Amino acid sequence: MARRIEFFFDCSSPWTYLAFHAVQPIAAETGAEIAWKPILVGGVFNAVNQTVYDSRSKPNPLKQSYMLKDLADWARLYGLEIVFPPTVFPVNSVKCMRGAFVALDEGKLVPYATAAFEAYWSHDRDLSKEDVLADIAAKAGLERQRFFSAIESDGCKARLRANTDELIKRGGFGSPTLFVDGSMFFGNDRLPLVRAALEAA
Repeated sequence: MARRIEFFFDCSSPWTYLAFHAVQPIAAETGAEIAWKPILVGGVFNAVNQTVYDSRSKPNPLKQSYMLKDLADWARLYGLEIVFPPTVFPVNSVKCMRGAFVALDEGKLVPYATAAFEAYWSHDRDLSKEDVLADIAAKAGLERQRFFSAIESDGCKARLRANTDELIKRGGFGSPTLFVDGSMFFGNDRLPLVRAALEAA
């Protein structure tokens, strides 16, 4: 039986961008498959982690400064460009994450999510805007009309709710959340533990 990583994610998180990039070579090196699980992280926060909103409204300046340094250090290690969005944060990612199911069904999830992460975290483009979503879809090779029709469909909406609810029921509280054999790992910095769990499986 193939080893499997369940990867619950929302493109609105920079830590998720890091983990999305780094989990793929881990999967390849350990022979694991990745089950991509798009979610709406705001729905998770609303249900089980509302303290996130408190920390955003009253940020600790020392912690905030270190967080930006930490993010830059990880991005440099991975060879990624991450710039904390100066104009839109947090971003409404609901349509973008619905679109992930269109990409998933066409076998284009990785290029789609890569384009979405880069649009927001490298170029400060608002993921809620139609022109930005159109560019992301085009980069992933998705047909525009079908894409925009699908993200408004009841099917995509239901699948996004289902994944979000599943993560909450399984004890998740943010993005990225990964599972290996039912064991949960949260955050980019837990990827060495993900690798160890796969190697021990």
